[in-house]
Amino acid sequence: MPKTPAARPAGEALTQRQIVTVMVGLMLGMFLASLDQTIVSTSIYTIANDLDGLSLQAWATTAYLITSTVSTPLYGKLSDIFGRRPLYLTAIAIFLVGSLYAGSVNSMTELAFARGVQGLGAGGLLALALTIIGDIVSLKDRAKYQGYFMSVFGISSVLGPVVGGAFAGSANILGFDGWRWVFFINLPIGLAALAVVFLFLHLPAKHAKQKIDYWGAAAITLAIVPLLLVAEQGRSWGWTSLNSFLCYGLGVVGIIWFLLAEKRAGDSALIPLRLFQNTTFGLSSLLNFIIGIGMFGAIAMLPLYLQLVKGLTPTQAGLMMITFTVGILTGSITAGRTISASGTYRIFPVIGTGILTAAATVMGFSLGVDTALWVPGVIAVFFGVGLGFCMQPLTLAMQTSVPARDMGVGTSSAAFFRSMGGAVGTAVFISLLFSLAASRIADGMKSAMADPAYLAVLQDPAVAADPANAKLYEFFRDGASNESLNDTSWLHTANNVLTRPITEGFAYSIDVVMFTAAALTGIAFLISFALPNKKLTDHRPSPEAAAAAAH
Repeated sequence: MPKTPAARPAGEALTQRQIVTVMVGLMLGMFLASLDQTIVSTSIYTIANDLDGLSLQAWATTAYLITSTVSTPLYGKLSDIFGRRPLYLTAIAIFLVGSLYAGSVNSMTELAFARGVQGLGAGGLLALALTIIGDIVSLKDRAKYQGYFMSVFGISSVLGPVVGGAFAGSANILGFDGWRWVFFINLPIGLAALAVVFLFLHLPAKHAKQKIDYWGAAAITLAIVPLLLVAEQGRSWGWTSLNSFLCYGLGVVGIIWFLLAEKRAGDSALIPLRLFQNTTFGLSSLLNFIIGIGMFGAIAMLPLYLQLVKGLTPTQAGLMMITFTVGILTGSITAGRTISASGTYRIFPVIGTGILTAAATVMGFSLGVDTALWVPGVIAVFFGVGLGFCMQPLTLAMQTSVPARDMGVGTSSAAFFRSMGGAVGTAVFISLLFSLAASRIADGMKSAMADPAYLAVLQDPAVAADPANAKLYEFFRDGASNESLNDTSWLHTANNVLTRPITEGFAYSIDVVMFTAAALTGIAFLISFALPNKKLTDHRPSPEAAAAAAH
């Protein structure tokens, strides 16, 4: 084992240059975790075909989601006990092992397991980076730095689909299947992050003597795993199937057990219940969850609209989302700099949820089959701004509303509730989309059959003989259903006159989903007014003051 660099004495502050160096390492780690949530989306079809496991592809996503969400609060609490640095280095190491394994698998079962290992590391990368920034800089500078961290999410949401599609489209890169580089690309980035954090991040040693809440960890696992499982798999299982009801039951039991375990554990609890007595912490947790449902569910709809209705490839849809990155960069940096200067934060969640509600409403009214591409591009800018205005200030609010000893819990709780909301929102909205689409498409096809012009194209021997229309005629024969809509890869190569009822059905369904998202973010908008209207305060001295005091 290499010798660990000496911990930084408690009174010694990092210089500006050291902070920037550490921040680069932390941002690389966060970039890894957030990129891995999106890079697999455009390559999973190719991966599943290559590994002969198309029916198992959803488990590769589910495994990552479950382990990353469950581990997030664990990292937060353990870092409060044992220190940030060892936990963050452990998270990077686990993520790298999972990435190496994922790129070397020979079956979808192995890939699901490897993605689970990756998720165990990702939970720490997402939760601890912002916590460490909270440790090494004062509130005055923290908001500015965390604004840059929030922008990482926007950048990864664009790069992920583009890079994943490029790798999946390459037959061979340096002797390996192209799709394997979806995971191997993490290795050089992760090693760089590991080196920077190991060499330059020296925090005061932790000596907190506290019991580890094993029962709470077991309870939250029992609560979350079944609920995330049914959220991801419910559409294929059926929401009223035996498997789904079993997950609902286990989730409820887990939640009750978790509340009882946390009450008994007191200050040693994984997420101490006393923190929710603080109005700022409790409301920010609720807002993170609701915003996660409405916002991430809505964000998932925009790429689907671009692909299902407008016929863009996943890579093209990813490039179209560049405007979303512009928005989140603008929102995060603006909020960060303003909060750094004034200490006032409440206005940003209020404005942010208002912008999200307006953007979702406009999207519901404006997205159709013939809508120009610049329209969703502009809407994505406002989604990004709203997201930047919400995520950054709410994380800061949760950090500063808890005692210094609970900094890890406060920060990881923000990521935990947002991640839970995002998982629920994405799963429910996609299920709602396809359920509505099946019904709407069936009605649209019935109406189209009464149109002589449509029937003339449908009965044209040349159209029927075209191989590009083979899957379309199979679809007409089988009828619109959740099952028949599982594969729409043929939709934009088939005759565009005959596919019109299908694309219109998808457009209508996406509009309804957007109105649902608008209702949820509208509720968050109203709740945001209940946040305390006071300045964020930090009782610790600034780095400059600490350095002066030390001399």
